[in-house]
Amino acid sequence: MEPKKIFLLPGDGIGIEIMNEARKFIAFMNDELKFDFVCEEGLVGGTACNVYGKPISDGDIYRALAADAVLLGSVGGPEWDDLSYDLRPEAGLLRLRKDLQLFANLRPVICYPALSNASSLKSELVEGLDILIVRELTGGIYFGEPKEIIDLGQGNKRAIDTQVYETCEVMRIAKVAFELARTRRGLVTSMEKHNVMKTGLLWKEVVTETHATHYRDVMLSHMLTDAGGMQLVRKPKQFDVIVTDNLFGDLLSDVAGMLTGSLGMLPSASLGSADEVTERQHAIYEPVHGSAPDILGKGIANPIAMIASLAMCFRYSFALNTEANCLEKAISAVLDDGLRTADIYSQGMRKVSTSEMGDAILEKFKKMLS
Repeated sequence: MEPKKIFLLPGDGIGIEIMNEARKFIAFMNDELKFDFVCEEGLVGGTACNVYGKPISDGDIYRALAADAVLLGSVGGPEWDDLSYDLRPEAGLLRLRKDLQLFANLRPVICYPALSNASSLKSELVEGLDILIVRELTGGIYFGEPKEIIDLGQGNKRAIDTQVYETCEVMRIAKVAFELARTRRGLVTSMEKHNVMKTGLLWKEVVTETHATHYRDVMLSHMLTDAGGMQLVRKPKQFDVIVTDNLFGDLLSDVAGMLTGSLGMLPSASLGSADEVTERQHAIYEPVHGSAPDILGKGIANPIAMIASLAMCFRYSFALNTEANCLEKAISAVLDDGLRTADIYSQGMRKVSTSEMGDAILEKFKKMLS
């Protein structure tokens, strides 16, 4: 079996703790199932700033490029808030995405049946919820130029961020959304602000043309982003696949994430195009949640998003669909058994630590694959 290279970047805060849980599954698959996952580890975010003086080293960028997949924990924390913009921990993640040419961010929003009461919405609105948000990752206002703050004198400043999109960028993310919808319920909702933004006009035009040319078998609807945010809260199960730009995807995915009751539950994947020579598709898999420095070292962090991110890694980078499905079912089964970390705990459930949750999911996973 050809070695499968995974580059581990635990990052900051609880990243190390939750990454330790993901390691258990990789070790099991190597030791018991005779897979050949080869793992290297590097630094990203604030921990990299402390060692290298920048949020990721050139050497670790090279190792990420050489890997089949990157598994990342979390970045950021208050101790690095005073660093300049280009040295802050988040800049390490942005550079990874840029250098690996990752353009598609996938964020599943799934409400496990056992947690339908944990949502701030009524359980009947979220039970069985299964949305996939497809966010364009390399264009838009986060990367557009000019991006600057100009001193106008006399205490007055002007801040400029630029929203830019090209046809090819919109077309490739639309194709990802339509292809994924074909494997699901076959419905894509495109969200933008064509009523007030030129990029919104182009976005709607390109998505519509891409659908008409290649994906007539998929249902397409359009929705203004602000209305989409309202509908996510009002009637979330109407959505299947949502495709949107970088900024709106960042906002909508966090809104949708809280429908599940905790950001600690949600994984994500960031994918690039397949290399024309090696056919390798660069990818980063990471939880949606932050570094949670307030619970660092307490052993109470929820590892489910990290473990679910590993399941996405199995599916999208290694085509291990059986293993990915079993891992996701193992998570659901443990929740059905009443095990809860502190962030999703409710009366009558059994409160467990980070490692206890990881161990319980691993045991279910082993039984499903035996």
